[in-house]
Amino acid sequence: MVNQLNTKDAGFSDAFSELLKANRNTENDVSGVVKEILKDVRENGNKALFDYTSKFDNLELNEDTMRVSDAEINAALEQVSVETMDALKIAAKRISDFHIRHIPEDDDMTDEQGVRLGVRWNAVGAAGIYVPGGKAAYPSSVLMNAIPAKAAGVERIIMVVPCPNGELNPLVLAAAQVSGITEIYKIGGAQAVGALAYGTETINAVDVIAGPGNAYVAAAKKEVFGTVGIDMIAGPSEILVVADNQNDPKWIAMDLLSQAEHDEVAQSILITDDADYAKDVIAAVDGHLKTLPRAEIARTSWENHGCVIIVDNLDDAPALIDQIAPEHLEVAVEDARGFTVKIRNAGSIFIGRYTPEAIGDYIAGPNHVLPTSGSARFSSGLSVLDFMKRNTLIECDADNLAVIGPPAMSLADEEGLDAHKHSIGIRLK
Repeated sequence: MVNQLNTKDAGFSDAFSELLKANRNTENDVSGVVKEILKDVRENGNKALFDYTSKFDNLELNEDTMRVSDAEINAALEQVSVETMDALKIAAKRISDFHIRHIPEDDDMTDEQGVRLGVRWNAVGAAGIYVPGGKAAYPSSVLMNAIPAKAAGVERIIMVVPCPNGELNPLVLAAAQVSGITEIYKIGGAQAVGALAYGTETINAVDVIAGPGNAYVAAAKKEVFGTVGIDMIAGPSEILVVADNQNDPKWIAMDLLSQAEHDEVAQSILITDDADYAKDVIAAVDGHLKTLPRAEIARTSWENHGCVIIVDNLDDAPALIDQIAPEHLEVAVEDARGFTVKIRNAGSIFIGRYTPEAIGDYIAGPNHVLPTSGSARFSSGLSVLDFMKRNTLIECDADNLAVIGPPAMSLADEEGLDAHKHSIGIRLK
């Protein structure tokens, strides 16, 4: 039975705190194994990659077969229907059109003392995209990770994808082709992250690594951070739907299940001000679970981690939402736009009764790589900024250095850094 809370209950505060503290990251600590794999890749390069791919993916690779060939890409494209390819292209264009708008502008100014100051933005040189592989098809993950890098101006985008038993999913390769990726390798796991971070005889190292993966991939990304940049360490998926009783309960129930079907530790939360309506949604969830192909996964997620919260008034909901800081927030209430203004913490907000979260997973435009586990309190979804960096610019001449130099020398003197002080003063004689 799904967990149900009511703000009128005496024990609500404690129960809500338990909900916030619950840890759904149930994977065993794999950091020790991952560190050994990364060390091996760093020291032995391709040989380590071939050994781990043989061990974990039952696939024998060499320098000639590790990279996905043009022939393999073309063969994959022939297996994708025209309808699906058109859908990928539509999604790719929408994602690109949205992200390219958020490339920041350079800034150049001269202050009152005549000192020139500025900011210059540029893309990183190379980005690595990790994509889950095998029979699972996640073309949307390719689009969402690669297209912002392309929009940012990254010149080299490389994709790694595990190929258990040599199986490459045609949709993943089609999405790579639509995204403009031409360099693809048949490797996965922590060893692939190591190859992207450190480079091997065949694979040149990148500057930023993005993309989802299992516990080994997440641990590896955490370990190589600092050598390269990473997008984020993502936890289990989650959705929070705030809804009034004017919504069809079957719609809201399906929205909740759209995240529950991801995996058993995903989380779906409903906030409503109508207890009877909440019962209708719960009943609708049970009805949908009788027909969904991934019903067992969704049922486990819903019963173990789902929650229905009854509030006295929907005006009480924003404070609860900001504490949860959900990855996905659906606002299905009468004045959805007005309600949304009250929300500070959420990865992505879906406004109105006709905006299901799933539309954002594939085609709306904003990124579906979003902060989880409450990290929307301090972080944002993937964007062009994750593949860019800024240089600050400072330019003085003799006159304005004479104005701002002496107070800088005083501060250096207070800190006991004489070379700092004299590197300014020597120019003021």
